[in-house]
Amino acid sequence: MIQGFDNDAYIAKQSEQIMKRIGEFGGKLYLEFGGKLFDDFHASRVLPGFQPDSKLRMLRKMADDVEIVIVINACDIEKNKMRKDLGITYDADVLRLIDAFRETGLYVGSVVIAQYGGQPAAVSFREKLERLGVSVFLHYPIEGYPFNVPHIVSEDGLGKNDYIETSRPLVVVTAPGPGSGKIATCISQLYHENKRGVKAGYAKFETFPIWNLPLKHPVNIAYEAATADLDDVNMIDPYHLEAYGKTAVNYNRDVEVFPVLNALFEEISGKSPYRSPTDMGVNMAGFCIVDDQAVQKASNDEIIRRYYSALCDCRCGNLDEKALNKLEYLMRQSGISSNDRPVVQAALTRSEQTEDQPAVAIQLPDGRIVTGKTSELLGAASAALLNAVKTLCGFEGKVHMIEPSVIEPIQKLKTENLGNRNPRLHPEEVLIALVISAAGSPTARKASEMLSALKGSEAHSTVILSQKDEDIYRRLGINITCEAKYQTKKLFHG
Repeated sequence: MIQGFDNDAYIAKQSEQIMKRIGEFGGKLYLEFGGKLFDDFHASRVLPGFQPDSKLRMLRKMADDVEIVIVINACDIEKNKMRKDLGITYDADVLRLIDAFRETGLYVGSVVIAQYGGQPAAVSFREKLERLGVSVFLHYPIEGYPFNVPHIVSEDGLGKNDYIETSRPLVVVTAPGPGSGKIATCISQLYHENKRGVKAGYAKFETFPIWNLPLKHPVNIAYEAATADLDDVNMIDPYHLEAYGKTAVNYNRDVEVFPVLNALFEEISGKSPYRSPTDMGVNMAGFCIVDDQAVQKASNDEIIRRYYSALCDCRCGNLDEKALNKLEYLMRQSGISSNDRPVVQAALTRSEQTEDQPAVAIQLPDGRIVTGKTSELLGAASAALLNAVKTLCGFEGKVHMIEPSVIEPIQKLKTENLGNRNPRLHPEEVLIALVISAAGSPTARKASEMLSALKGSEAHSTVILSQKDEDIYRRLGINITCEAKYQTKKLFHG
């Protein structure tokens, strides 16, 4: 994989910029963190060289000055809103985030439940957190938010919210996903800090869109593709252009809400520190791109992957056609199509050769493409994995990396003891069988040692895979897409 991004420079520049902003506000900064903090796989895909935990590494450099506040919307708790990339609910992700931050030495001060109105699930979650020893603060719906500024900045507005007790100069406000209430939490804290005579400021750390790249740069279009269901639109920041005569890219929600934020800042502290929504940001990613062509290609690949993901979500009833139509428009705008993804045609061709049985194609990091078909022993996703590893090892001909004598007992367990109708091994079962075989087989040992070399591969399936199978591919570092087609005509697909 060609590296297009200097991760070390990014961490250094980003740390410096944040510390500078803390100083500008007299020693206390509420930093709204958009996107993922330590598992930003989107950024690592569109900026080759960006590490998914880059932001976390940056914060660890300032660990003694950092306090984490996690915000979750009570309505999201009530609806069991899911993080699709992890397959867990937002409230479960809050617990995961707390554990992850603590394991890396970062201090988690509290959890805020926003838009709290006594929702039963939110009440239960609050009680659960408190039993676990986590400080919980409640923020309430405010009538007229965000436009009725005089009411918002009053005892009947922000004054009703709990004041979050914080002790460190950099308060990072993060959340399981968008729409959780991060910015409202920051504004509430500015109000309460001002009432207490404490100097504090607000800034925003949003990786995308990248403000100092062109509006139609593939990186920024890929961001629109990633947020197609939110209907975010990149645009030139008109306030920045008017204030400085310079072009900067932002997105519609920040631009639309900026006059209101400005009015809130002025109402709270007498004046606003910012002249544009771009001014509020501290993102330095655009200064760390070292190979723009590599970044453009990676971003175009991501747009196509997002398109296939949307096709499958529509097929499963989890996405409306409006978002899919937007992705099709973005692909046309970028001058790309699904034909630019080589593994798609390779998988479809393999399926045709096997009388339309499911097939999977994997393009290795060096460009070679291998395929896997459905058989009595293995599903297509499992066969493709083994064939990919076989190719990386340089094995030729019929080489048994896993002996049938190892596979057969697993099949028997599945069908006779666990009640499964399908005896074929899934990717996770194949990997377990492979590492078990490695104990007595040099061939299996070499194959298992090559699994890490799959990272950065591309894959395509001719049918929708189970979430579990997709997760295995993702954990191996393989970018998998699927045709919007189920393997069977059943109504339930587990």
